[in-house]
Amino acid sequence: MNVLSIAIFEIKGHFRDKRTFVFMLAFPIVLILILGTALTNAFHNGISVGDMKLLYQNSASNPQLQTYWNGFANAIAGQGVELTPASPGTDGREAVKDNRYTAYAEIDDSGIRFYGSGRETIESNVIQGMLTAFADKYNLAAAAAKISPEAAQAIVVNAVAGGSFIRETSLDPDRKPGSIDYYAIAESTMIAFYACMSASNLIRAEVRRKTALRLAAAPVSKLEIFAGKVIGCTFTNFLCIVAVVLFSKYAFNANWGDHLGIVFLLLFTVVLLAVSFGLGLTYIFKGEAANSVMLIFVQIASLLGGAYFPIEDASGFFDRLTNLSPMRWANNALMNMIYNGDLKAAFPVIGLNAAIAAAFLAFVAVTLRKREAF
Repeated sequence: MNVLSIAIFEIKGHFRDKRTFVFMLAFPIVLILILGTALTNAFHNGISVGDMKLLYQNSASNPQLQTYWNGFANAIAGQGVELTPASPGTDGREAVKDNRYTAYAEIDDSGIRFYGSGRETIESNVIQGMLTAFADKYNLAAAAAKISPEAAQAIVVNAVAGGSFIRETSLDPDRKPGSIDYYAIAESTMIAFYACMSASNLIRAEVRRKTALRLAAAPVSKLEIFAGKVIGCTFTNFLCIVAVVLFSKYAFNANWGDHLGIVFLLLFTVVLLAVSFGLGLTYIFKGEAANSVMLIFVQIASLLGGAYFPIEDASGFFDRLTNLSPMRWANNALMNMIYNGDLKAAFPVIGLNAAIAAAFLAFVAVTLRKREAF
């Protein structure tokens, strides 16, 4: 009962502090908005296609082929391809080499000869794909015409009038985070670890207010006071993280996946690790040195964890260095869980965070028992 009363007292004290709301709520939300908006292009996976100019020479004498070609030309002109008939005496291949056209095609009764640009390979490949689709449809229609002219006409009409010569296919189109999605995760784990700063003041604040001796003389054990303060601080900071996650999900449409329960469990262990880490440092370093060490560690861990910019394809020593950041563990686990559907990725991180937190809390508890005061 004493533990619960102390925890409630700590929670009320945290929520009376306006700095809690400004730093733990406003700060990550503003960072998500600013970084997610400013660095949108860094997360854009699309490929921009330039102008597609096709120079062609049509010397086919087959009236059926001419009809099909005219329909095809009208169709792809509506899809962004600029078609230009070659004037007599024009060397189409030289025109492509001079980068005046994306590609050059010669159409006759025997087929299509295609010459693409080596400078504009994407655009050239797109046009080549269109011409290949046209040739396949024409060959199919020509074969069908030998059996049923009506069937051949239906094939051509459907291919030219109703179909598209560009087909887009994407594998797992939503399986990579956008900028808002990424920074919603990165800033949430970062601010969760900032709980160590408030945890460092749990005991030191009592010393500054000169209430530590009164607490030591109270009919409550030091371990009860310690447990109540840890529970209150952890719960307060975790509530702030929950608010940030829900705000980013519903206000910014950030993708947090379909398993919010496991997401919150993982973030809770990050907060618990941060609180225990902050308490541990206050008993390892004296005075303001603990805050300085903590601030330096959090900033370095944030950078290595990808809080300000994504860290991808790290290798060698740098990869091992980034893996020392608790935020890196959490971010990778959340990304795998949300975008790869790998729920098992969260549990090793949850276990590791809990184990390290337990070690720090045990160290502080043993140290407290050896001291007469806080």
